[in-house]
Amino acid sequence: MRFWLVTAVLGLVSFTLDDCLISAADDPPDDSNTTKPGSFAMPFNVPLKTTGGAQVWTDYRFRGGYRLQKHSLTGHWRVLDESDVRRAWGNREQCLDFIDGAQPASTVGQAPHYVILLHGLMRTNRSMAPLEKSFNEAGYENVVRFAYASTRSSIGDHSAALRELIEDLPADATFSFIGHSMGNIVVRHMVGDLQRDGDPHDVLRRSKSMVMLGPPNQGASIARRLAPTGLYGIVTGKGGLELGPKWSEFEEKLATPPFPFVIVAGDVSEKVVKNPLVDGAGDFVVSLEEAELEGREALHRVPVLHSFMMNDDAVIKICVDYVTAKDLNQR
Repeated sequence: MRFWLVTAVLGLVSFTLDDCLISAADDPPDDSNTTKPGSFAMPFNVPLKTTGGAQVWTDYRFRGGYRLQKHSLTGHWRVLDESDVRRAWGNREQCLDFIDGAQPASTVGQAPHYVILLHGLMRTNRSMAPLEKSFNEAGYENVVRFAYASTRSSIGDHSAALRELIEDLPADATFSFIGHSMGNIVVRHMVGDLQRDGDPHDVLRRSKSMVMLGPPNQGASIARRLAPTGLYGIVTGKGGLELGPKWSEFEEKLATPPFPFVIVAGDVSEKVVKNPLVDGAGDFVVSLEEAELEGREALHRVPVLHSFMMNDDAVIKICVDYVTAKDLNQR
C-alpha cells in the first residue's frame, strides 16, 4: 500500500511538471515597478518578462490585456501586460492606479461575452492555452485564463479573487466558464458566495453556461487517502485538503450553478492500469461518481486522462460547441 501511495503522489506531480516550475527570480519585491500613469508614486520598475504567475500569483483584475496580481507569500502586487511583462508593482492602490491610468474601466454598451478558463490544482493558466486558442478561432475575443495560486491559498480565497475580477468587467458583459478539476470548485464556491452574500453586480444572471472538465464535485477519494501521509498537504496546500479530508465541512460552501452546465468526465478504466486510490471507473484521479452533480444538462464520457483533458481535441470541441450554442440561444 505504501508503494501505491508514493506512486500516486509522483504520478500527480509528473503530470504537472511542465506547469509547476517557479522562477525564484520572477518578480523579486526589491527590484521592481514601473512608472506612471496615475497619482500614486510608483516604485521604479524594470519591465522584465515573467513566467506569468506560476503557482504563487493570483489574478484580481483583467482589463485590456493588463492583469493585476497578488503574490500569495509576500502579499505584494504587480501588473502584467498581455505578454507577461511586468509593467508596475507595489501595493494594491499603486497597481490599481496604474491600471486605471493605462486602461480605464470599460463602459456599458458593447455587451461583450467573456469565456473564463480556470485551471486545476497544481497547474497554471498556461495549461488552458489550447482552449483559449480554439475559442479565439471560434470568434471569441474576450477569453480570460484566470491564474490562481492553487497550492498556496484556500478555495474560498481563489473564489473571492475570481469574483473581484468578474465584477470589474463591463457591467453588461456576459460570461461562460470552463473549469478543469479544482477550477470547477472555485466557480461553485463563488456561486455560493454570491447566493449567500448578495449579487449586486448581477453576475449570476449574466452567467450563461459552464463546462466542467474532470470536476471533483463530490470531493476526491484520492485526496482523502493521500492526506494521512502528510506529503499530500505539503504539496497541495489548503485547497487540496479541502477536496479531501476537509470535504464534509467544506462542501456546504459550494452551490450548484443556476445556469446551464455540462460535465466532461474521463473514463480510462479500459486503457490504463487502475489507480487503487480511486473508486470505480474514472480518469485516474477523479471517478465518474465523484464528477457527477445533480442539475447538469449532460455528462460526456471521454477516454482521456485527468491531467490531459483540456488538451484533447474532442473535449475542446465539446467546450466550444456548448458555449457557442448557449451564447447564440440567449442573445
